[in-house]
Amino acid sequence: MSFDAPFVLALAPLVAGAAWFGAAWARRVRVRRAARWSQEAVRTALGAGRFGPTALSLAAFLGVAALAGPRWGEEKIVAETRGLSLVLAVDISRSMLAEDVSPSRLARALREARRLVQDLDGDRLGLVAFAGSSYILSPLSVDGSALGLYLDALDPDVASEGGTSLAEPLAQGGELLRASSELADRVLVVFTDGEAHDSVARSVRQAQRLNALGIHLILVAEGGRAPARIPLRDEHGTLLGQQKDDGGDVIETRRRDDVLGAVADASQGTIVGAELPDQAGAVRDLVASYKRARASETHTQRGRPRSWIPLVLAVALLFGQAVNRRTASLIGLALLVGVPLAAAAQEARRPRTAAERAWDRGDVTRALAAYLAELAGRQRDDTAWYNAGTAALAASDFESARANLGHAAASVDPGIRFRALYNLGLVALRESVADSSNRDAHLADAERAYREALLLHPRQPAAKWNLELAVRRRGGGGASRNVPPAGGGGGGGAPPSEAEAGGGGGAAGEGQQGGGGGGLTRAQADQILRSIGQEELATRRNRTGRVRRAEEPGVKDW
Repeated sequence: MSFDAPFVLALAPLVAGAAWFGAAWARRVRVRRAARWSQEAVRTALGAGRFGPTALSLAAFLGVAALAGPRWGEEKIVAETRGLSLVLAVDISRSMLAEDVSPSRLARALREARRLVQDLDGDRLGLVAFAGSSYILSPLSVDGSALGLYLDALDPDVASEGGTSLAEPLAQGGELLRASSELADRVLVVFTDGEAHDSVARSVRQAQRLNALGIHLILVAEGGRAPARIPLRDEHGTLLGQQKDDGGDVIETRRRDDVLGAVADASQGTIVGAELPDQAGAVRDLVASYKRARASETHTQRGRPRSWIPLVLAVALLFGQAVNRRTASLIGLALLVGVPLAAAAQEARRPRTAAERAWDRGDVTRALAAYLAELAGRQRDDTAWYNAGTAALAASDFESARANLGHAAASVDPGIRFRALYNLGLVALRESVADSSNRDAHLADAERAYREALLLHPRQPAAKWNLELAVRRRGGGGASRNVPPAGGGGGGGAPPSEAEAGGGGGAAGEGQQGGGGGGLTRAQADQILRSIGQEELATRRNRTGRVRRAEEPGVKDW
């Protein structure tokens, strides 16, 4: 048994004693007043309130004990969800850059895909990008935020092969869905303008195969029927010219309804028209009628709140006393009327663990040992891995910190994953100072960790500053000793709990000096951070695709 507020429990005997003496004094006053009338009135007064002080003092004791928030026992809580398996396939060929819809075919497709990911929260989603070839960017997962990151990085430069092959994403999406559970419906949603350069017969065969596998195909059409040119723009959006073929003629592209119709008919699928203003809503309405599988997740809640038990006993005592002495019991009920609300407020409080108390005292060695002991029983808890890793970082146990934070960095919770990656970068920065022989390797690890963290929170200033620090040191700056302090993803310490975990809060922010000989001016720092922003975009693209290979003459690359 444990209590949310043990100090309140220590007051219970005092409150009970005060209630007993108050009730006894009131009883003696009643007896003295009865003696003024007659001896018969004295005998009646003595008999009526005999057990009143004891009952009222016990009720007061139980009421204060309820305020202390007693907890014991455990309960298994089962959370059930219903979901289906759905793969998004996005056409990233150059024909999707045509601006016959605002702002472009590709931009609209990505916008609708992001909305669809948000609307299908709880379903298992995957992502495929395709042009001349098809690429699996994300397997089926319930982590919609990861798909959002990949969608942000998509453009034609991600594809290693130009052109458009519609059969490949149908085949690859079918393979992804084929490995999923058959208890729920499986859906492939393809965003494309239908301008495929492979044969229609090949795409039709793949569509028929999807139908045989029981996979629902939804084609989301993009673009207009009228021919449109493909603009070429630089990274700032400035128009450089128009896409041309090998003969120097300007290319014109249009939506191919004939191809989309043939594929949809072969798979008995559905086409979502390009004219619809809300394509994501139309897809969501279609999949709403599909079968979803029931999935359950069970976790055990230890230390269930039991404040209601002493409250029930206190009310029972007062109710029994009300039969004989209603005045005393009504006073007691009035005193206890606020107890249920106060007891409910105590439920949200959680006693500090041994690890948290050690961390509060600044004893990082004992905190690390206590966090590791907690981790032994919470292997599946990402917060436990993060706490143990951050405590190891504070204790300069870099090997343990790297291993534990590596587990936390694989979390599906974006907040935990960001803080773990931030502290992994901090581990590498500190190791680069302690291990000068492998300095460049540690700095490279720090760069990778901070770049991945910035994919989750691109505007986080502390992570950007530490990335700039690692870049400068790796580029030849002096090994200055100004490594940011450990803790909490920049928040200043290993958090005792997930709710208190730091999130890159700025302990390693702009107040830190860069590596090398002296500090940076504001203009220099801004220039470096702008260049890092461009490197982040390149990093996203490198993670999702390969370098485009040279096309053979006469081969379409749009």
